[in-house]
Amino acid sequence: MRRVKAALAAGATTVVLVGGYAGLDVAGAVPGPLTTTPAPTASPLPTAPGAQPPAGTATPVLPTLAADAPVPDPAALARTVGPLLTDPTLGASVSSSVVDARTGRSLLAVADTVPRTPASTTKILTAVAALRALGDTTRVQTRVVAGSTPDEVVLVAGGDVLLGAGAGNPDAVDGHAGLADLAAQTADSLRAAGRTTVAVRLDDGLFTGPTTSPGWGAGDVGSGFVMPIAPLAVDEGRVVAGEYAPRVADPALAAATTFARALAADGVTVLDAGTGPVVRAAAPAGAQVLGAVASATTAEQVEFMLTASDNTLAEVLARRVALATDRPGTFDDASAAVVGEVAALGVDVTGVQLQGASGLGRGTRITARALTSVLALVASGKHPDLGPVAAGLPVAGVSGTLEDRYDQPDSAAAAGIVRAKTGTLTGVSSLAGFLRDADGRLLAFAVMSDSVVPGGSVSARRAQDRFATALAGCGCR
Repeated sequence: MRRVKAALAAGATTVVLVGGYAGLDVAGAVPGPLTTTPAPTASPLPTAPGAQPPAGTATPVLPTLAADAPVPDPAALARTVGPLLTDPTLGASVSSSVVDARTGRSLLAVADTVPRTPASTTKILTAVAALRALGDTTRVQTRVVAGSTPDEVVLVAGGDVLLGAGAGNPDAVDGHAGLADLAAQTADSLRAAGRTTVAVRLDDGLFTGPTTSPGWGAGDVGSGFVMPIAPLAVDEGRVVAGEYAPRVADPALAAATTFARALAADGVTVLDAGTGPVVRAAAPAGAQVLGAVASATTAEQVEFMLTASDNTLAEVLARRVALATDRPGTFDDASAAVVGEVAALGVDVTGVQLQGASGLGRGTRITARALTSVLALVASGKHPDLGPVAAGLPVAGVSGTLEDRYDQPDSAAAAGIVRAKTGTLTGVSSLAGFLRDADGRLLAFAVMSDSVVPGGSVSARRAQDRFATALAGCGCR
């Protein structure tokens, strides 16, 4: 399923709220007038009034928001949806923010400046920071270079944890670059130089510090929610195929071993170091490049990360942000770098504190208003490079972590209309994203609950879905 979703995501990068959305629509990933597979009836995520796509992007093909669509009356909106926030299944600690996505004007504020545990809605901030710091078209390379002695080659990790073990798939995000392709390039370069026997070294020093966070649960790696963070991995270090498969203890070394075996299969004799075919060693400065493969773009990875709620990819993207802003590639520096990039966009980050960039860290705190402020920036059209954030948000009843939601009688009306990032930890449930209300106004919303009763996650999610459904159905004037 990951591979199918990855293939849909690749090439579907969109400019926020503009015609690139048709790429997702044609693929059947979201509903709309071009969808060829059945999906809930839905209005498309529309174009912000006056927003123009950058040069070279697709021509808008979906309806735009009418510039004169009325803004909900805050008092009427509060009367309609406010009582839903007192649902006991949400617990005693609830925050919510609703803003007009076009202007950023606050329409509903319930403890919206109180920092709460956000779970995976954290990834909205990570996505924005990655696009701002790295650019949407950048890729990372995994390279093989000549070693410090004539019989050595060094595999240099560049930050790609979605490598395929075999040939790369240019239509995918997960598996876009393949180690078999890298081995074939390297073997060709070696043969051209008359070399048939080498020792393989691994340089994975791009990231530093601990590979796991003290904020993670004891079983998060073993249960497959995340891998030990490294700058190199095949399919994020999964032991077997499957979204929540357990992860290897040393993803970079496992990937390097896979590369060494592929190199041997291409006819190169790989020397055994006694502990296996690979040992760690730094690549010489300015060494000759023998082969290189490139990941999917940052924009494609951001979309994939949001849709699949990919914890590993979120943490890796944040480390890339840290490095791009002249910080070390550690958990703490990555967290600080993400907050810094969000603040640089003018978002009030008072009270925002990240313990990692995925939302798994229990020490993370974000306000509901910070989430909606970021979403309003995405929707404004002032930062078209942030468009993949909108494109990557799961669609209610259709895709990602919302695929199996909005199927209840009291929420089904919003299937295909709500596009939002979910967040779930034990005792925590959050939802933040976009919707178009009954009058055609685009709203950004966030609802956060971090004192959900034990065993109450499903009920809390349904309460939040009811809130978003009522918001979408309310003209509230």
